[in-house]
Amino acid sequence: MTPKRTLAIIFLGMLIGLAFLFAPLNAPNQTAQLISQQAPKGGDFTLQAYDGDHRLSDYKGKLVLVYFGYTYCPDICPTNLGNLSVAYRQLTQKQRDQLQILFISVDPERDTPERMKQYADYFEANVLGLTGTPANLSEISMRYGVVYHKVEDPNNGTNYAVDHSAFTYVVDAQGQLQMQLPHATTPEQFIQTIQRYLK
Repeated sequence: MTPKRTLAIIFLGMLIGLAFLFAPLNAPNQTAQLISQQAPKGGDFTLQAYDGDHRLSDYKGKLVLVYFGYTYCPDICPTNLGNLSVAYRQLTQKQRDQLQILFISVDPERDTPERMKQYADYFEANVLGLTGTPANLSEISMRYGVVYHKVEDPNNGTNYAVDHSAFTYVVDAQGQLQMQLPHATTPEQFIQTIQRYLK
């Protein structure tokens, strides 16, 4: 293992540790306690989709599930979005109409709005792909407790990885960040959470 790769792994561990330190851990069946009293505040944002700007507040009145990742992600993102897709297809039409899934890129260098749409459409779950400037994404990520880090590899050129946290953020119909669900949340757990907030 190269020294750069070792440093990247150590840095990722520190980022994940910070995520657990500052993030609300009130997901179902989770026993870990919040160490810091300053939980992510969430809040409104504006990002770009294939058809122009979208604000989180555009979906006020709906339950919104927000996931941060990137289209070149080899496993974590497809797993999480795949489970969300399975859950979505088991909902009633009325429940689907009250739900919006947002997939936000942490790799704006490669993830254009058009690429985000193509990737999001693959899951057939009304997923809207969003991207923005690095500065905008960084500011939003801090408010949501998201951590990510580009892993530079001079041998791979543009075929780099982005290490990132993998929570799904639950935003209620009033636009308030309520909770986060961990990576590999099952379709059944997604459905339970959706039904809980749609009541």
